Amino acid sequence: MARLKIGIVFGGRSEEHPVSIKSAREVARNLDLEKYEPFYIGITKSGAWKLCDGPDAEWEDGDCRPVVLSPDSDVHGLLVLEQGGCSTIRLDVVLPVLHGKLGEDGAMQGLLELSGIPYVGCDIQSSAVCMDKSLAYAVVRNAGIATPNFWTVAADETVDAARFTYPVFVKPARSGSSFGVTKVSREEEMSSAVETARQYDSKVLIEEAVPGSEIGCAILGTGTDLVVGEVDRIALSHGFFRIHQEDSPETGSENSIAIVPADIPEASRLRVQEEAKAVYRVLGCRGIARVDMFLKEDGEVVLNEVNTLPGLTSYSRYPRMMAAAGLPMSEVIDLTVSLALTGKMR
Repeated sequence: MARLKIGIVFGGRSEEHPVSIKSAREVARNLDLEKYEPFYIGITKSGAWKLCDGPDAEWEDGDCRPVVLSPDSDVHGLLVLEQGGCSTIRLDVVLPVLHGKLGEDGAMQGLLELSGIPYVGCDIQSSAVCMDKSLAYAVVRNAGIATPNFWTVAADETVDAARFTYPVFVKPARSGSSFGVTKVSREEEMSSAVETARQYDSKVLIEEAVPGSEIGCAILGTGTDLVVGEVDRIALSHGFFRIHQEDSPETGSENSIAIVPADIPEASRLRVQEEAKAVYRVLGCRGIARVDMFLKEDGEVVLNEVNTLPGLTSYSRYPRMMAAAGLPMSEVIDLTVSLALTGKMR
């Protein structure tokens, strides 16, 4: 039986470029080479596409060839740019391992839709909505799901710091992880926090701090056919969760530990999973996503954000939650690829 030709896209132009490379490395480590013939496409920070041997730390310095993903569905794959012309590689499926802007915001998904190649993960619409936290909040709130109170700040707008009850979080509306996020405890800190957020996005989100535990839930599938991972809880010693900005996240965080399964009552665990599935469906997600929420002391669950291409590194939350539910990374890959190709996981 012929192996599936799978394109694995990693790197990218967002601030999460290094995280993407680590995620792709973990995918490569768990890819069943009896089932798949991988083609690794690395995108440099400047936006150049390169066909390379794999996502190792020095991938850009290896034997790479310039390549582009053709938007022409008749090509259905890659154009490898060579002296005197180009050759083509037809792909059966693409697994984007990209985080942040131009990776999980609908841009890559739009190119893949044009190409006609089946791909793993959320479609254009759900990717774009989930990437913009204010839009995601508006959609799920309209469906009766709790969100923090929030305010958006346009690029040319001045913020009246006196209108807020502190603490609040100031963050880029359309950015990944905790890049550009500041916890603001006093009016005097607001201006600096907004400027920090604007380094990553012209649209800024200000949201109330929700008292409670930070909880996550990994989901795989589409519609009613969903696999739900174990719930985790982020235990903080101080500050707020910002794992991808640690100097060496593989060796642990300076202020947090992810506890999997979460040390919460069974009734709370079931409620978190049900709320996560409701958020996933309302936002039109498919393939994979990690739904982050807050669990308040009274048992209420409040949405934090949805990551439509969550981290897949050795220390990331999504694979740990799935593994705790009995689903190793190799099987996550198989199920998501099957869903991309057939619309079904099995």
